[in-house]
Amino acid sequence: MSLPTNDGLDHVTETKQGTAGGRTGVLRTKDVNTVIHQNDEPGEGGDSGHLAKRLKARDLMGFGIGIVIGTGIFVLTGLEARSHAGPAITISFVIAGIVAMLAALCYAELAAAVPTAGSSYTYAYTTIGEVFAWIIGWDLILEFALGSATVARGWSGYLQSALDLPKSLFGEDAPINVGAILIVVVLGTVAAVGIRESKWVTNGLVLIKVSITVFVIIAGLFYFKASNLSPFFPASKPDPEAKGGVAQPLWQFVTGASPTAYGVAGVLTAAAVVFFAYSGFEAVANLGEETENPGKDMPRGLIGTLAICTILYILVCLVLTAMVDYRTIDKSAPISEAFKQVGLDWAATLVSVAAVAGLTSVILVDIVCMGRIGFALCRDGLLPAGIGKVHPRYNTPFRITVGTTIVVAVIAAVVPIDALAEMVSIGTLFAFVVVAIAVAVLRRTEPKMERPFKTPQVPLLPIITAVACVGLMANLAVETWLRFLVWLLVGMVIYFGYGRTHSRLSPKNAAAGDLEDEAVV
Repeated sequence: MSLPTNDGLDHVTETKQGTAGGRTGVLRTKDVNTVIHQNDEPGEGGDSGHLAKRLKARDLMGFGIGIVIGTGIFVLTGLEARSHAGPAITISFVIAGIVAMLAALCYAELAAAVPTAGSSYTYAYTTIGEVFAWIIGWDLILEFALGSATVARGWSGYLQSALDLPKSLFGEDAPINVGAILIVVVLGTVAAVGIRESKWVTNGLVLIKVSITVFVIIAGLFYFKASNLSPFFPASKPDPEAKGGVAQPLWQFVTGASPTAYGVAGVLTAAAVVFFAYSGFEAVANLGEETENPGKDMPRGLIGTLAICTILYILVCLVLTAMVDYRTIDKSAPISEAFKQVGLDWAATLVSVAAVAGLTSVILVDIVCMGRIGFALCRDGLLPAGIGKVHPRYNTPFRITVGTTIVVAVIAAVVPIDALAEMVSIGTLFAFVVVAIAVAVLRRTEPKMERPFKTPQVPLLPIITAVACVGLMANLAVETWLRFLVWLLVGMVIYFGYGRTHSRLSPKNAAAGDLEDEAVV
């Protein structure tokens, strides 16, 4: 490696020697300064070895809004209003938004100080150890893969309904969901070709769906009936849709409590469900290495995404429950059907267009983020380096993006939505808990680290964030926990069979790094 000055030589030596941050074995950690500078090192074989910096704060918000506004605003609003909260679904979204904002404040500090493609995976690597970092990375792959497959099937169903396409090829009744395959392949190609192209597509789709969402709010105000909002908190009663056995929430399984619909308990139950309408904003943190000024743009992208989405969610909830009686809201297409109930069929068509655009952007951002997480795992040696190599022309992790796209297309083709959806959210909350812990740990272990943005009230706010996320995780079904544990078990087999010995922090690779340092010096 030839470098023009002694300062550059000292940086390379310091970076290599600082690769190990502390501890040994599966709890070994990466040095945070090495993580910050790892994108500065050139790659091998003539490629750049790193991702191109092409994103600004507005682009980050575009990606964030692109993944957050989707199923939540088009389905969960009406579903939870009718099933659990009534008009008070607005309060449920406020509660969920507050918890999400707490997590965003934790993410903002780490994403600004440690801009990396690995997001919470890398944060765990620098704080609580390699094995936990692997668990988070493996968990995030599950979250984004199943999330994109789920939304792809939903996209196919919306398109079938809007254009009256054959149900043998599109929608949930298709033996092989060709529509889901097509959209995954198209968007996977966009993600593989380049982050700039992904940015253009995402920003365009976000503009469409946000514009139509604003239209829904404004048009709905003309059909606003205050009488539909009374009573705002319907009287509590036993939940007729509650499930037993392993299908019931973990807290209910443990305590033996009987769930209720409506009232305060119903609002809290709905808050736990609609929280997942906010999940996905953390995908912005995966784009840290491709951000021109992460110190400023990352906090703006993360917090801006949540602020805009929260305002839109609250207004849509208020308008929807005022337009029609919450007991008559359609569960599958609540907003478009609400406009049909008041005689605006043309507006319902616009909403369908927004839904298709919204779900399209969610799929694209999910695929982009899977590539970045896989890139980080490969760079650290926990997966084979070859599949995470950056393409010399496109400056994207091309191979792993293509590979994950194929896997998602296969899953989306044959696995029903109801079998996929339950697995998506637990990974998000698990990652939030780790990030909250990482903020508090890094404040103690790296007190002098430059922090362009600081999470307020540390360690109190991270503790509250972690507790709130664990509380919401307890509302997930027991069977979801069991499937999650099986996925983690498969991941541990891969880690102990390959990652532990091939890691860049393994004794063999660390020794090789020391020998190279001596040769350079």
